[in-house]
Amino acid sequence: MRAGGLYIADDPERAAEARHAAVLSERFNATSAADPEARRAVLAELIGELGEDVEVRPPLRVDYGYQITLGRGTFINFGAVLLDVARITVGADVQMGPNVQLLTPTHPIDPEQRRAKWEAAQPITIGDNVWLGGGVIVCPGVAIGENTVVGAGAVVTKDLPANVVAVGNPARVIRRIGEAEA
Repeated sequence: MRAGGLYIADDPERAAEARHAAVLSERFNATSAADPEARRAVLAELIGELGEDVEVRPPLRVDYGYQITLGRGTFINFGAVLLDVARITVGADVQMGPNVQLLTPTHPIDPEQRRAKWEAAQPITIGDNVWLGGGVIVCPGVAIGENTVVGAGAVVTKDLPANVVAVGNPARVIRRIGEAEA
C-alpha cells in the first residue's frame, strides 16, 4: 500500500486502521466550534502531522488519517475528502474551499482485478500557499507547486507548476501568476 504497489483492499489490518480513522473522524465531525481546543485535540489524534494554526471545518472524511501532513496555517473548509491510502502532504498556508477531494487510491482497469479487490495508490503533494477552490478534485500522483491557484470545480489529473492559475476538467494552466489577465 505505502510503496505504491497493488494490495488487497479488504486486508484485515487495513480494515482495522480504517475503522479506527472512522471513529476518530466521527468524533472530530461531532465537535463544536465553541470548543476549538477539543476539536484540535481530536484532529491531532487523527492526522499524522498537524502544523500550528491549522483549521479544518467538519465534516472531514479520510481513509486512515495517519498518512496526512497538514502544514502550518492551512485552512480546509467544510466537506473535505482526503483519501490517504498513499501519503498526502499539504504545505503551509494552503487554502481549500468546500468539498475539495484529494484522492490517492487507484484501481485496476482489468475487471477481474477490481472484482478481486486489488487497489494501488499514488501520493499527492500540495505546495505552500496553494489555493484550491471549492469542489476541486486532485487525482492520484499529482503534485501542485507553491502559490498555484486552482479554480473551483477543476479536476487536476497532472502536476501543476508553481505560480500558475489552472482551471477546468482536466485542469489546464491559463496564466502565470504575475502576468496581466487577458
